[in-house]
Amino acid sequence: MTYVFAYDHRHDLSPTELRALIGGKAAGLVDMARELKLPVPPAFTISTVACKAYLAGGWPEGLDDEIRQHLARLEERVGRRFGDPSDPLLLSVRSGAPVSMPGMMDTILNVGLNDATEVGLSRVSGSPAFAADCHARFRQLYREIVGAAVPWDPWEQLRSCIEAVFRSWNSDRARAYRAHEGIDETLGTGVTVQVMVFGNRGPDSGTGVLFTRNPATGANSLYGDLMFNAQGEDVVAGTHRTEPVSCLDARMPEIAAELRRCATVLERYYADLCDIEFTIEQRKLWLLQVRVGKRSPQAACRIAVEMAEADDFPLSRAEAVKRVAHLLVDPPKASARRVEAGEPLTVGLPAAPGVVAGEIVTTPEAAVEGAAAGRRVILVRAQTSPEDVRGMERAVGILTATGGLASHAAVVARGWGVPAVVGASAVRIGDGFLTIGERTLRAGETITIDGSTGEVFAGVAAGASEVLPEALRLLGWAGELGISIGEKEAGPAAFAKAAAGGAARTPEDALRTLAVKGFADAESAAAALLCSPEEAGALLAKLVAERLAESAAGSIRLTGAGEALAQEALAEDSRALRAERAGAALEDFQALDRRLKETVTAWQMREIGGTQALNDHSDVEYDAGVLCRLAALHADAAAWLGPLASGLPRLARYGERLRCAAAAVKAGDPRYLASPRVDSYHSVWFELHEDLIRLAGRTRASEVAAGRA
Repeated sequence: MTYVFAYDHRHDLSPTELRALIGGKAAGLVDMARELKLPVPPAFTISTVACKAYLAGGWPEGLDDEIRQHLARLEERVGRRFGDPSDPLLLSVRSGAPVSMPGMMDTILNVGLNDATEVGLSRVSGSPAFAADCHARFRQLYREIVGAAVPWDPWEQLRSCIEAVFRSWNSDRARAYRAHEGIDETLGTGVTVQVMVFGNRGPDSGTGVLFTRNPATGANSLYGDLMFNAQGEDVVAGTHRTEPVSCLDARMPEIAAELRRCATVLERYYADLCDIEFTIEQRKLWLLQVRVGKRSPQAACRIAVEMAEADDFPLSRAEAVKRVAHLLVDPPKASARRVEAGEPLTVGLPAAPGVVAGEIVTTPEAAVEGAAAGRRVILVRAQTSPEDVRGMERAVGILTATGGLASHAAVVARGWGVPAVVGASAVRIGDGFLTIGERTLRAGETITIDGSTGEVFAGVAAGASEVLPEALRLLGWAGELGISIGEKEAGPAAFAKAAAGGAARTPEDALRTLAVKGFADAESAAAALLCSPEEAGALLAKLVAERLAESAAGSIRLTGAGEALAQEALAEDSRALRAERAGAALEDFQALDRRLKETVTAWQMREIGGTQALNDHSDVEYDAGVLCRLAALHADAAAWLGPLASGLPRLARYGERLRCAAAAVKAGDPRYLASPRVDSYHSVWFELHEDLIRLAGRTRASEVAAGRA
C-alpha cells in the first residue's frame, strides 16, 4: 500500500479518480507542476486512504517511513534541511478533500519553527521581525488546531499537524457542513505537505487570489485581491484591507506579466475560468492552488461566448452551449446601470439580482392587469403566498416587507430571474398605498429596486433590463446545432402516467385546489389534481357556471361564494383528520420545511468568498450534493405524509406530485426543483404547506407572524 505521492507523480488515473485519491487541491498541484511546468513549491500529499485508515485504527503502519522518504526528497530539491538551525526548511500542512469544503478543515503554516530555527531564519532572511512573525503565526495556529503545547522537535510538530488535519475531517464544523451539503462522510481528506513560500517577507512580497476573468461580468481581465507583506489566510479572512490585483502592473510589472501568462496557460488547460491562489516571495511568483472558478449567470454566458468565438481557444460552440444550457431555459438578463438617484428609501435583503423600475402594485390582480396593459409593475407585498404567483410572474420586480433569502418570494423570484428585494422591514403596505419610513407612495407611483444590493429608490433609477446579448447568441447557436435547451417532458409525462386509471375528480376537488392555489388554469389544475387538462378544464367550467369561480386574466379564481364553500369543504376535511392531528402534523412539518428552504436556497445561491452569490451550477459536485439532500428530504417527507394521507386520502396527491417532481429532477431537469413555471417540488411543497395551515384552522399571516412560514 502506497500512502504518499510527490506533487509531480505520474498518476494513471482519471481526474475523478485522482481527486478521490489525493484530494482536489493536490490534483491541481499535479496539473500545474507536472503537466504545465508552472512555478509550484515542491510538495507531497498523503492520500485520503491514509486518512481513512488513521480514523479507523490510528496511525497507519509504514506511513512514517514514506513521509521521511518524501521529506528527504524535498530537502534535496530545495537545498535546506527540515529542523536545521542554520538554514531551516519550513513546511505548510494543508487539507484538501475530494470535494471542496472551504474553511471546514485545517491548515497549519510555518511548521518546523522553534527558538533555534527562528534564529536561523532570522539570519538567512536578514529580518528578525519576519522570523518572529512567522514563529508567532505558527504557535498560534498550532495551539488552535492541535490543541497542545508546541513541541520543540520539528518532526514531532509535523506528525502532530498531519494527525490534526486528519482529525479535522470529523470536526463538528466539517461534519455539519457535509450534512448540510450532502457530502459523503467516507471520502476522507488528503494532506499536502509543501515547502513554505513567504508573502510576508517584506514590501516586495505578497499573497493573493485571482480569477482569470471577472466572475461577476465575464470581462476578459484578471480579477482578484492582493495583500503585500502578508501570509496565508490574510486575504480571504475578510479582516484585512486588500488591493486589486491590477496594482501589480505598476508595482511589479514583471510579476503581473508572468501572472497573466500563467492564467492564460491554466485557462486553456481547463478550457474554463480558473480561480488561482498565489504567493510572491521577494519578487518571485509561486502558484499554490487552482480550480475551476465560480461565476454569475451573466458572466457564464459572456465567458462561454467569448471563449468559443476565439479561434485559438479549445472550446467549441457546442461545448459552450452545453456548458450553460441550464441557464438558457430562463436566459439571464443584462443588469441595468443605476443612475444617480440619491439616498435609498430603505434597504432590504438582495434576494435576486437586477435593477428595475416600475409602477407600484399591491395585489397580484393589479400586477396581472398592469402587465396586460403594457405597464412595468413592481409587486409590493408584506409576504407572498400561492395566490400571488400569477402577479409575481407578470411583475418586473418584487418587494416584500418580511422574509429572508429562503422565503417564497426570494425562491420564486430567483427561479424566474425576476429582480427582488425581501425583508425590507421599513415597508408598510396599506390599501392601495405603502409607506417607507416617513414617505407615503401610492399605487401607480414609480420605484426602483436593486436586487443585487437590496436598495429601494423613489422614481426611475434604472433603465430597462433585457435578455443578455450573449444568451441570445448562445440560443442562436443551439438552434443552428440542434441542441435542445429546455422543455423536457420528465415531469409532465410522469404526471400523466400517474393520473392514468385514477378515480375521477369532483368539483369539490377543484374547489379545494383553487382555495389553496389562489389562481389556476386547466393545465396547472390538472397537475394539482393528477388528471388530464380536459377533465380539469371541465371542472373549472362547472364552478364558473355555478358562480363559484370566475375568470381573471386568463385564470380561474374563487368568488366569495366559492371561497365560503371551499372553507366548508376544508373544515369537513379537518374534522375527518381531526383538527388536533392537523395541528400536530403542521408542527412536525416545520423541521421538514426548514430543510427544504435550505436545500432550495443552496441550489439557487451559494457562499463564495464569504458572501451569498447566485449558484452558476458550474460545480457538478456541489450540485450533486444539493440533490442528495433533496433525495434524503423526500424520503423523510414521504414517511411523514404517508400516515397523514391514510386519514385524509386526498393528501396522497401531494405525495405523488412530490415524487414525480423529485424523479424529474433526478432525470436531469432542474426546473422541477424550484421553478414556478412547472409543478416543481417547491411549488407542490408550498401548496401542501398552505393546505396544512388551513386544515389546522390557522392562516398564513398568523404563521408568518409566529415565524413558522
